[in-house]
Amino acid sequence: MLLVVAGPSGVGKGTILRELLAREPRLWFSVSAATRPPRHNEVDGVDYHFVSREEFERDRVEGRFLEWFDVFGDLKGTPRAPLEAHLAAGDDVLLELDVQGALSVKEQIPSAVLVFVKPPSREEQRRRLLARGTDSPEAVERRLDGAAAEEAKAADFDAVIVNDDVGAAVDRLAAILESRR
Repeated sequence: MLLVVAGPSGVGKGTILRELLAREPRLWFSVSAATRPPRHNEVDGVDYHFVSREEFERDRVEGRFLEWFDVFGDLKGTPRAPLEAHLAAGDDVLLELDVQGALSVKEQIPSAVLVFVKPPSREEQRRRLLARGTDSPEAVERRLDGAAAEEAKAADFDAVIVNDDVGAAVDRLAAILESRR
């Protein structure tokens, strides 16, 4: 099974998925490639495969990504080969993507289960983005401006979770996973 979790910046996708992976050791997490530099707490190969723009472009041209997009000026993509190998081996695969990436995956793999994560409020989303300390106030506002358009696409997903409480959100995601297995 392919489980794809998406939503706007600052909704807590990463936090939810870390908790889910701790509970569900049978899930294989697909690490995306990114051209942006790592944040202070990120590890190459764990959070992302941090690559140069030139390397990313070469892999893109050679068809090595299942999906890829420019996200706020940085290129991000899902490496195709390891994902396809895990699915072929019968493993459950987990992807954390942006909204457009999730919808692209659904076009290519219709059996994928897409889950949209929403913040409890725009103010809470702003607070979370500012607390990360990785974006300028202008960048935070740019991310928030895009959030409404992303949330309008939630109807195209199989399920929607509001991350008002991390434990409850993880419980809801685990229930979706179990029901689809």
